[in-house]
Amino acid sequence: MRIFTNVKDLGDLKIALNEAFEIKKDRFAFKHLGENKTLMLVFFNSSLRTRLSSQKAAINLGMNTMVLDINQGAWKLETERGVIMDGDKSEHLLEAIPVMGCYCDIIGIRSFAKFENKADDYSEKILNQFIINSGRPVFSMESAIVHPLQAFADLITIEEFKTKARPKVVMTWAPHPRALPQAVPNSFADFMNEADVEFVITHPEGYELDPQFVRGAKIEHNQEKAFEGADFIYAKNWSPFRDDIYGQVVNIDLSWTVDSRKMNLTDDAFFMHCLPVRRNMIVTDDVIESPRSIVIKEAANREISCQVVLKRMLRSL
Repeated sequence: MRIFTNVKDLGDLKIALNEAFEIKKDRFAFKHLGENKTLMLVFFNSSLRTRLSSQKAAINLGMNTMVLDINQGAWKLETERGVIMDGDKSEHLLEAIPVMGCYCDIIGIRSFAKFENKADDYSEKILNQFIINSGRPVFSMESAIVHPLQAFADLITIEEFKTKARPKVVMTWAPHPRALPQAVPNSFADFMNEADVEFVITHPEGYELDPQFVRGAKIEHNQEKAFEGADFIYAKNWSPFRDDIYGQVVNIDLSWTVDSRKMNLTDDAFFMHCLPVRRNMIVTDDVIESPRSIVIKEAANREISCQVVLKRMLRSL
């Protein structure tokens, strides 16, 4: 594996899941693969789970790690071609990327959507420049439009906790005071559409996601109807994808908050969220603190999803 940005990069999901559970049994079994190899993690945006889980996964594999926070201890980087660089950005990404590649063997990139231009965001400009110019295997630690490490961890978690062969998985929009990217829901949909689950997306009118990720998923605008018989509820806010309202907050309807009454409509479903979560906006205290909340187990699996990816990339070197 040289690139990891979507579910197709993993190939057969059953094989990928088996690898994940093999690693969970012994996180250090493949430590020899990373000996004298270096992982560089490049953050254009803040992080908690992604930063820690990626470093831990690399350590488990015997790798050295370097973390670079752009704009915090590094030169500000220009990303546009043809710009007269007479402002506060001292270096161009086109020089910085190949230099970074000189110092490491694998690169992880975290760079969020800016919501300034939808076409720019969905072109994955920064991520793709690393893929093209670094000369190294590259994986997304959340880019403008995808977060595959999170979605893979979500799939691992569902596989661990499911009690039936083909569970019903519902991804529900929930209110948030800020406009959030579509990266997490895009990748969750990407993975669930390829997994052996009954997948339903529920959201208010106007919050449709990019069709390339939704694909054949069932869309239900009645949240309570969507929850009926569900085995997993995945709550997440996202801002609109539609051109005229892209990246805006157009709805903070608290009736979409996941609460106990709605969870009682499910088949005793597990509650999931990628974290961090806005309590009593996305989900009520009693739901996220209930025995059916598996958000911490889900976060722990971020280490495992990243380790599968790094293991495969090390074998490609």
